[in-house]
Amino acid sequence: MFDTSKPSLVRLNKEEYLDKVAGCWSGKNIGGTLGTPMEGKREMNNATFYTRDLKGKALPNDDLDLQLVWMMAAEEVGIYNVNERVLGHFWLDYITGPWNEYGVCKTNMRNGIMPPFSGLANNDKWKWSNGAWIRSEIWACIFPGSPDEAAAAAYCDACVDHAGEGIYAELFTASMESAAFVCNDLRQIIQIGLAHIPADSRMARAINLACKCYDDKMTLVDARNAIVADSEDLGWFQAPANVAFTVLGLLYGEGDFSKTICYAVNCGDDTDCTAGTAGAVMGILNGKKSIPAKWLEPIGDDIVVGSFASLVWRPVKPCPRDTNELTQRVCRLAEEAQFLNGAIPAFTDGPTSIPEDYLPSLCSSAAIKKRAWDRLSNQLTYDLPFCKLFLVYDDGIEATPGKPMRFRVAALGHQDSNVISIRFDLPEGWECSTPEIRTKGHFCLYYYVPLTITPAKFPEAVKQIPVHVQLSDRFTWQTIYIPIQNAGAVFGEDQAAYAAVDQPFFDKRNRLFSSL
Repeated sequence: MFDTSKPSLVRLNKEEYLDKVAGCWSGKNIGGTLGTPMEGKREMNNATFYTRDLKGKALPNDDLDLQLVWMMAAEEVGIYNVNERVLGHFWLDYITGPWNEYGVCKTNMRNGIMPPFSGLANNDKWKWSNGAWIRSEIWACIFPGSPDEAAAAAYCDACVDHAGEGIYAELFTASMESAAFVCNDLRQIIQIGLAHIPADSRMARAINLACKCYDDKMTLVDARNAIVADSEDLGWFQAPANVAFTVLGLLYGEGDFSKTICYAVNCGDDTDCTAGTAGAVMGILNGKKSIPAKWLEPIGDDIVVGSFASLVWRPVKPCPRDTNELTQRVCRLAEEAQFLNGAIPAFTDGPTSIPEDYLPSLCSSAAIKKRAWDRLSNQLTYDLPFCKLFLVYDDGIEATPGKPMRFRVAALGHQDSNVISIRFDLPEGWECSTPEIRTKGHFCLYYYVPLTITPAKFPEAVKQIPVHVQLSDRFTWQTIYIPIQNAGAVFGEDQAAYAAVDQPFFDKRNRLFSSL
């Protein structure tokens, strides 16, 4: 997971860190509240301040809501036990949002299609959308000054409901925000963010275009229109253009908090997300103390949630009441990470200390390539006591009777002396080119065995196929289940029923738990 043989020499003053985290959440709330009334508009806006009387409360925003669930997941299982499967199960337990990629991934997971496949399957329209990068601050705040760790956690987050560019978007924002804890140069943190996504991605193309427009001294209007034109083939509400709008706000704002969030909003489209992320970055860079009082006073410090179930019955800590409590709880998770991983920056009561060669080292992509870019969205991983089992769906998850489906299977065991047997228990009429696979488990490498499965007709929307796994010196088998979806049985665009099903379920469950 990490190399503790190279302890970090970076030290972060704890009080400065706490001010930056508080600034992050306040900036997030301010930007989200400013942008919410204009969300979805495709024309330029002219925002200069809040458009309504807020009565001391920020507007609820899923950009922050989901991060509260992730924080509570980390508190419950431990920060280094968080992975995409854990986040997927917390999503099913708590997150009510039924729209777009949120609804798609929830339906996938309910059908047994777990992350990272839940972000790819049935999700062509929304897999590059905005739902992931807007919730990246939690990982930056837990891993301040450690973009690799923040980006690796962001991958586990993003792949629950996104694939490809939708994941790269969160890798960029998480690593940029993490770098902002140790770097005050806005252009340098953007470059660190770019180092954490593939250079040939649409995300990198849009962000580089935003930087070029600013360097060429184009007006904000012309720069925004250039990004719209460059992303026209992707459509609206997609991550490349909206992350680029956030970057435009940061660059053209030139260090002024008010200009930064207003410029992000004025680019249009997913305005609560662009301004919320821009405000969070400014809050990290300069701390809460730098945010003008005129923005803070109308919304206060309370946290207002709107897209997850009541948490009053939780056996562990409930939702934080305000940004001050949120800051303290995130700090405790950061301290836990530092205790477990001596290779990341640590807190000190003394002055912040950053070696000269540290910031340049953050522009290397080697580590994150291995930990995120090279991971396959069409691969399911099963953790067994004696091995990890990997299943790659080379032809996707949809099955047509009589049409072979190509798979690759691998097992990563704890020692290479044992043989791992993998047996597919197929329904009557189904065929498999290799019904039983025997492979050695290797601790440091694994080898993929190709096979095909030819399904017969089946009535279920998603068929769960038993697969039995045994280690050569054991007398019992472990059983897992792999999902195969009936072609055309699940429609990612059909969101209408989700809200009708979800909210009554959560209301009933909360009443039940409240009565116990």
